[in-house]
Amino acid sequence: MADCVFCRIAAGEIPVKTVRRTEELVAFHDLTPVAPTHVLIIPTRHLAAVRDAGAEGEALLGRLLRFAAEVATELGLDAGGYRLVTNTGADGGQSVFHLHLHLLGGRRFGWPPG
Repeated sequence: MADCVFCRIAAGEIPVKTVRRTEELVAFHDLTPVAPTHVLIIPTRHLAAVRDAGAEGEALLGRLLRFAAEVATELGLDAGGYRLVTNTGADGGQSVFHLHLHLLGGRRFGWPPG
């Protein structure tokens, strides 16, 4: 989608500080971090939100989570722990309508969030 900022990042049109990349997934540092470590993880193909993955997207969602865990390990977050967040829809806090995970770490997080 030409007007989707994350599609443009996945296509290499917008430069980001990439942590890890495969043909299917990209992890990069958030430009406005809310934690010492704040990485966004996106699929390279456009899906608006997790609800749009459907049955055919189940394998992609599994790979997305596995990839996020591997990135967390690479960034040294395993010992202290980390949080994975996905927002769906405006009321859920989604501001970019391309499926993405926030990988947050490097400090203690409270519960409940938001």
